[in-house]
Amino acid sequence: MTEANAPAPTPRSTLVVTAHAGDFVWRAGGAIALAASRGEKVTIACLTFGERGESAKAWREGRRLDEIKAMRRDEAERAAATLGAEVRFFDAGDYPLLESAELTDQLVAVYRDVQPDVVLTHPTEDPYNGDHPAANRMALQARILAQAIGYPAEGDVIGAPPVFYFEPHQPEMSGFRPEVLLDITEVWDTKRKAMECLGAQQHLWAYYSDLAVRRGVQLRRNAGPNLGLAHTTLAEAYMRPFPQIAKELA
Repeated sequence: MTEANAPAPTPRSTLVVTAHAGDFVWRAGGAIALAASRGEKVTIACLTFGERGESAKAWREGRRLDEIKAMRRDEAERAAATLGAEVRFFDAGDYPLLESAELTDQLVAVYRDVQPDVVLTHPTEDPYNGDHPAANRMALQARILAQAIGYPAEGDVIGAPPVFYFEPHQPEMSGFRPEVLLDITEVWDTKRKAMECLGAQQHLWAYYSDLAVRRGVQLRRNAGPNLGLAHTTLAEAYMRPFPQIAKELA
């Protein structure tokens, strides 16, 4: 086969496992937009719509549960499209999000279908929202099961994709350390547009805009000398639960 006729390489794949409809935007929207801008495939496994615990504005307006679910689904679909990702909904119910073998098995199917090179999900701790650690546990368990050749699920087994925990809303209370700082400056406008799709949580727009600035300051400080120069770097923070594999230290 000549080089001209060689099959196109398979694009890299990112899987985001998120508890609620807005989580992937606030916490990982920059990473998603960056991956999509490089032509990579990004799949969001959205376990719930955040209909009970993260839609207070809609409840105060007197909306019904089915209306809120539809509204949050629409917001998440528009946000994912803005970022360049596909979103799959599981409608598992929030507050509480209950762990189950059935839901974990559905995630195994997603892992084997999308064959992720990278996985993004919640950290293990969040004393303010039990849905987030529950999503974490199922995301990690499904990753393990999807690697087992004897596990009864369709599709090929996966490798061991690196996992990154995105930043929780209360990092100091959740044992979160910013171990990886991702420069999202070039896609910030895209992330901000995706955030503005989430009208049900408009109160968070300013918070996560400010957080991007603070993490950007930390990124610059850890990337070079502190020269006191003005800059507009924006960043997201992540943790790594598993060792980084490398052939050189960098």
